[in-house]
Amino acid sequence: MPVPGVAIGGQRSLLRQIREALAGGGPAQARLDMVVRIIALSMVAEVCSIYLRRASGEMELFATEGLDPGAVHVTRMKPGEGLVGEIMRLGRPLNLADAPEHPAFSYRPETGEDPYHAFLGVPLLRGGRVIGVLVVQNRTARVYTEDEVEDLQIIAMVLAEMVASGELIAVEEMKGVEIAPRRPDRLKGSKFADGLAYGVAVLHEPPVAPSQLLSDDVAAEEARLKTAIAALQAQIDEMLEGQHGLVDASYEVLDTYRMFAHDRGWNRSLEDAVRNGLTAEAAVERVRSEHRARLGQARDPYLRERLHDLEDLNDRLLRHLAGDGHVARELPENAILIARNLGPADLLEYDRTKLRGLLLEEGSPASHAAIVARALDIPCVGRLPGLRDRVSEGDSVVVDAESGEAYLRPRPDVVKAIQARIDVRRQRQAAFAKLRDTPAFTRDGVKITLLMNAGLDVDLESMAEAGAEGIGLFRTEFQFMVAEEMPKLDAQTALYARVMDAAGDKPVTFRTLDLGGDKVLPYLEAEREDNPALGWRAIRMGLDRPALLRLQLRALISAARGRPLRIMFPLVASCDEFRAARALVDTEIAWALRRGRPEPSRLDVGAMIEAPSVIWHLDALLPMTDFVSVGTNDLMQYLFAADRGNPRVADRYDMLSPPALRALEAIQRACAETGTPVSVCGELAGRPLEAFALVALGYERLSMSPAGIGPVKQMVLSCDREAARRGVSALLKSGAGSVRNEIETLARKLYLAV
Repeated sequence: MPVPGVAIGGQRSLLRQIREALAGGGPAQARLDMVVRIIALSMVAEVCSIYLRRASGEMELFATEGLDPGAVHVTRMKPGEGLVGEIMRLGRPLNLADAPEHPAFSYRPETGEDPYHAFLGVPLLRGGRVIGVLVVQNRTARVYTEDEVEDLQIIAMVLAEMVASGELIAVEEMKGVEIAPRRPDRLKGSKFADGLAYGVAVLHEPPVAPSQLLSDDVAAEEARLKTAIAALQAQIDEMLEGQHGLVDASYEVLDTYRMFAHDRGWNRSLEDAVRNGLTAEAAVERVRSEHRARLGQARDPYLRERLHDLEDLNDRLLRHLAGDGHVARELPENAILIARNLGPADLLEYDRTKLRGLLLEEGSPASHAAIVARALDIPCVGRLPGLRDRVSEGDSVVVDAESGEAYLRPRPDVVKAIQARIDVRRQRQAAFAKLRDTPAFTRDGVKITLLMNAGLDVDLESMAEAGAEGIGLFRTEFQFMVAEEMPKLDAQTALYARVMDAAGDKPVTFRTLDLGGDKVLPYLEAEREDNPALGWRAIRMGLDRPALLRLQLRALISAARGRPLRIMFPLVASCDEFRAARALVDTEIAWALRRGRPEPSRLDVGAMIEAPSVIWHLDALLPMTDFVSVGTNDLMQYLFAADRGNPRVADRYDMLSPPALRALEAIQRACAETGTPVSVCGELAGRPLEAFALVALGYERLSMSPAGIGPVKQMVLSCDREAARRGVSALLKSGAGSVRNEIETLARKLYLAV
């Protein structure tokens, strides 16, 4: 015979009974016992139990109605043990007709639960983190209905907030219950942007603790929710409809986002929570916690990206409910931003004068957030598993982006050590600053030109400060990535003109749009590809959508206003691609001249060498170009067939290996024989030891992040290039997988400052 659940009106009554029971005072344990008694009675359950998470990770029985009272504070389940451990691990309900038959069932004789078969357990979620488990049981073998599961989830959400606020358990017990992590923790990740930082954790998606969980007027809350959802949907519809076509794009990414906003399931979950007695804000938080618990464990990166979309929708909806959608967030003076992942626009919304560091649960060194972090000189560590659930707002945090680690709530000795290292870095930065105006000549008189990579307005401020001799790579796609719609001709022209104005008489090399792969625009058609790094990206996209590329070339020519202009095409894999792209430049020059507009006083058009195919066709390609630049990031990933965004293989192959160095040597030699100017603009150029190898191979133009110029210049000033050339040449024939140690030894022998 089915056990009835709690009707909607009855559930609101139940929540009020719980609130009234707590208001009655008395010992904490007595109040907790009364709560499980009320729930058992209302759910027509023979057993109701509450388990809470201890600091050790164990789940302890804190109260029960129906099991042996002597088991309270005695029965503890280890992490992952029993059905309670399974709920804790999965972060979602477990509904069983016959609990003892489940493989995870753990028999505890002290509880006296032998007669009970039907089992329903739901997690107490706070910020997507399981802090406890609420269980009801019955003797009869049966599966609880969806309504009953929904009822218990609503109750569990309210209980989670009551536990966190200290209403349910005694003060002395609160010390042992882990509402939020308290112990020092150390996470190993990957270095995304070099540096060290110590500060206070600021969550990119701050948990919202609604001031009121239970509504006094269900109809009014339903109306508030519907109004807010309608405003959110209208906002997203407007974003989508505001995209104007240079290309016939379906805008799949943004359309998927709109689909979520209109999703009946999401809307129904919110509406049901409100009808069951929660305020609109509490309903959003409850649905958010469910999504986090369910999708947060997904291995599929596509599903995890969808969680990111849902999180953003929840945040937007909360802002609509508050009537406050565009207020910038205040940061403490030493903020360490914590996030699962970030888009480039997200990071730029924060006050960078107060942002000391960035920690990411996901991402890659080539991700948008990592590139922007390097541009802003913000230390960043990523790929920190479980980060978001192991740190709370306001925790002290260390970002060690030298070793790729994060320390959460660090011990005093760790803080002291990190502050000493920060002081040493400041001293080194001061030493680099003194070299700012010193020309970079090797000890044997070879001039090495040190340029900077850029892509944002904020980068331009670093040019003089870093002592850069120009911009060797301006990533034009950043303007497209941080915008909510396709930048118009005037906006592109204005940016390029500002860059040239800031550079003055120093050279600037503009790379045309390098989109695709991991750089997807929300307003541009994007089809899921099995191998996006090998797919429709960079110059391939530009040639297939010539209107997009021609508009950018037109903006560059207009911005030059008769000044010298350097244009570079990315990922050229064949001579035909470069020939076709160069023809579009000539077409736009002719277009400008027909309208009486000035052409550049000097026009240099170059190619990026990133595809290994052109290494064996340089004799044909180089005579067609005015210059080339080696993009070592992509070249090495294609050379070793190792996706640089995949943590399993990204660091498997060393750039300081004979195959990589021989490829770079072949490119430099071909350029020297044809008199073609060549530079290196990948990450390799900004690291002193790797830059030493490049100088030894004959490269004389290096482009890097502004932070790399000082250390690389110091290396150059201490280097004898001829001695370096002899030493590195001897290593090229090595059969070893890496010659990094040998190059380090050579650097020490030559007294190199690396």
